[in-house]
Amino acid sequence: MAFDSLAAFVSFLEERKELIRIKHEVDPHLEMTEIVDRVVKSGGPALLFENVKGKKFPLLTNHFGSHKRMSWALGVEDFAEHGKEIGSLLKMQPPGSFWEKLKMLPKLAALGSYTPKTIDGDAPCQEVVATGDAVDLTELPVQFCWPKDGGPFITLPIVITKDPETGTRNVGMYRMQVYDKKTTGMHWQVHKTGQRHMRKAKELGKKVEVAVALGGDPALTYAATAPMPEGIDEFLLAGFLRKKSVRLVKAKTVDLMVPADADFVLEGYVDPEEPLRIEGPFGDHTGYYSPADPYPVFHVTAITRRRNPIYPSTIVGPPPMEDEFLGKATERIFLPMIQMVHPEIVDYNLPVEAAFHNLAIVAMKKDYPFHARKLFQSIWGTGGMMFTKCIIAVDEDVNVHDLKEVAWRVFANIDPKRDIVFSEGPTDALDHAPNQANFSTKIGVDATSKWPEEGYTRGWPEVARMDEATKKRVDEIWPQLGIVLGSRK
Repeated sequence: MAFDSLAAFVSFLEERKELIRIKHEVDPHLEMTEIVDRVVKSGGPALLFENVKGKKFPLLTNHFGSHKRMSWALGVEDFAEHGKEIGSLLKMQPPGSFWEKLKMLPKLAALGSYTPKTIDGDAPCQEVVATGDAVDLTELPVQFCWPKDGGPFITLPIVITKDPETGTRNVGMYRMQVYDKKTTGMHWQVHKTGQRHMRKAKELGKKVEVAVALGGDPALTYAATAPMPEGIDEFLLAGFLRKKSVRLVKAKTVDLMVPADADFVLEGYVDPEEPLRIEGPFGDHTGYYSPADPYPVFHVTAITRRRNPIYPSTIVGPPPMEDEFLGKATERIFLPMIQMVHPEIVDYNLPVEAAFHNLAIVAMKKDYPFHARKLFQSIWGTGGMMFTKCIIAVDEDVNVHDLKEVAWRVFANIDPKRDIVFSEGPTDALDHAPNQANFSTKIGVDATSKWPEEGYTRGWPEVARMDEATKKRVDEIWPQLGIVLGSRK
């Protein structure tokens, strides 16, 4: 299932009674955040603000804010379906490393039809073009989210750049603080691909051309958040998810291809020689304000858009928020890829309460003594998983998504001195806890059953479970017992 515009997705949600149109005038400065926060935390619907104070365009938010809506945004009834399909494709690949297999995926006939397609001439995203003095970012209904934010922030940008040496495209999502009519911050953290492109451009004496798409098929927005390896096109992922190629068109003022069906496109550049500018603070997905720090400046040379665009936005802050389902989609979709690197992993859970990257609960099939220690180190060496501050390993029969079961098994199984290990390494730039930015201690908790070879000589006990024959007999007589089961409070 593919959506040719954000408006098409709005109609889809409205037909299924998953969207409310807000006709009352609402201020994008703080007021809208308070409304959205209440709706998100109550499990409410997507919201289309049609009367944004002082602005000329409507704003859509919370459209990813449930498992159901997130799945529909990715063209399926359950986003876990995509993970299963990716797992099947990976199994078709010849032996090799995880990255070798992944880089072979675009060559499969199954994916060939989803490669991005270039169209000629103008596109829906270029029905209205503003350049020069007509460029005005303040016309967009960009939200000022939290009281101590440094300014209004674009929160769902699809940021497109090219490697200045190889020309390989990267599509990422980096928040953008709007400074004035023609400039924003570009939150390219030290570990991000955009930052690497800027470093290369500086060495070559070039500017970094940038295009920022807003809206269009929601699968495009998701793809920009996905942890794709270097060299794998995020627009190919979007095409795979929506089962239809992403249409691209040449931008008006930069040498970049942009999604033809986007609602807005901001075109411009980042000059690596220009002094950095203070960006932030920003009420972030950690639930805390990330501090004001120096970041590159994005200069907008053109704004192109549809005649009747919809501006997409999301609010992040103390969880749970809408990004819970973006994160959970990634967790499920990329599970087969994680298992290619770590075949001992049966399942994993990245809890939203831990901002995803602060905790990984991993159910593992233990094959040898101290296997969990190896798993900790290999996870910390895998792409973005290097940012995981705490890894908890449990036995393969534990449901890692049932936090009560996890807590029972962990605290019953660990001897802290024996089972807790520490390491050090890079941490997410948004992590405020370490004394030093971008570097922290990591902790691994081995809550698996202990083997004699690991020094445990007392005989590890079994979990007390009822036998299947008894459970079957009770199932048969249950209707005659007159017992109505309730939920335990």
